[in-house]
Amino acid sequence: MVTIVDYRISKNAEGDEFISLILEGDLIMVQSKATGSWYATSKRASITSTFDEVKATRLIGRELLGSIIRDKCDPYLYTVPETGEEIELSHSYRYVPDPNVEEKVAVEEEVVFA
Repeated sequence: MVTIVDYRISKNAEGDEFISLILEGDLIMVQSKATGSWYATSKRASITSTFDEVKATRLIGRELLGSIIRDKCDPYLYTVPETGEEIELSHSYRYVPDPNVEEKVAVEEEVVFA
C-alpha cells in the first residue's frame, strides 16, 4: 500500500501546469553506509494526474494498492534537504499499481506485435 501525502504543481515543456500526486510507501529501516547506524525512512514517488488543486487536496491521506519500487538510472547529484549534504545517487523510485503489471504488459505487447 502507498499513501497520497501531498501534491505538487509542475509545468510541462510547453509551460502548461499540471498536478503531480506525491506518494509514500511503508516504513522501512535502512543502514547508513557511512556510519553503520540504522534509521527509519520510506520510499517516495510522484505520479502525474488530471486533477485540480481542490481534488488533489481531498486525496491526501488516501491509500492506494501497489508499491514504490527502486529503478537504476544514470548517476546524478542530489542535495539532502534536511542537511544540505550533496550525494551521488544512481536510482530513482516509481509507483507500480501491482508488482506483476509490467510482466503482464510485456507479454501482451509480445502477442500484439509478434
